[in-house]
Amino acid sequence: MSGSPYRAGFVAVVGRPNVGKSTLINALMGSKVSIVTAKPQTTRHRILAVHTTDEAQIVFVDTPGLHRKARRAMNRLMNRAAANALTDADLVLFVTEATRWTEEDADVLARIVSAKLPAVALLNKIDLVHPKVRLLEAIDTMAARHPFAEIVPVSARKHDNLDALLAILPTYLPESPPLFPADMHTDRGAEFHAAEVIREKLTMLLHQELPYGLTVQIERYLEEDAGITIHGLIWVERESQKGMVVGKGGRLLKQVGKAARHELKDRLGRPVHLDLWVKVRENWVDSEKDLQGLGYEAP
Repeated sequence: MSGSPYRAGFVAVVGRPNVGKSTLINALMGSKVSIVTAKPQTTRHRILAVHTTDEAQIVFVDTPGLHRKARRAMNRLMNRAAANALTDADLVLFVTEATRWTEEDADVLARIVSAKLPAVALLNKIDLVHPKVRLLEAIDTMAARHPFAEIVPVSARKHDNLDALLAILPTYLPESPPLFPADMHTDRGAEFHAAEVIREKLTMLLHQELPYGLTVQIERYLEEDAGITIHGLIWVERESQKGMVVGKGGRLLKQVGKAARHELKDRLGRPVHLDLWVKVRENWVDSEKDLQGLGYEAP
């Protein structure tokens, strides 16, 4: 234990969709807190990831990607969840791709400027930058956009420079005792993570636009001596989507169930019995009432 005062606080991790926020948090935590797929808008909920050491407690707030096209109620809730994370934050971690800047990145930066919070710019995916002189140019360009407290190049996928990032962040947090128990890693429970793992497997196996029109609800989660029994409901918007999720002869749903069961068994360290059903709830994506009933927050 050092002689320095203990520090603890919230670090809002923000950025446009599919920039690597959840991959980053999982890498920093050393375990899977948020699901990850190659499709944008995979993260739909605000999730806390608690990183505790003898010197500091960093509470990362994983947020949905801020995006311009928010025509549907779910997209609007996701945008609000991400924007509201800035309200309670002590520090903002602004995640961008090292050599790609879009209008959506500019929109996120505008929100950060409005929040008037100290911000660290994270240039992600540096493993894809060639030649490396382009990285120096990217740092200079980012520095010209805003007076960031720090600009840190990293690769969340390759775990490059993450130790340096973890060393920097506590210096921008307030002096405070820990905000959560030292053995707590996330604010989300087992049922939430089970639903997210199932949705991740669905998103990875479905190649159409359907992943954005489905969600997963855990109807039953029972822990017994023999193992864990999970009953999951997969909600879709239209009857025509039901067959797409089930697949020919139930093949796709079986694939999803098998992949999810294996991951949950590994994560929980116990046998898992998983049953999945597909049901239709028309236009749930456009109903805030339905969304809240399905576990989506309404900040």
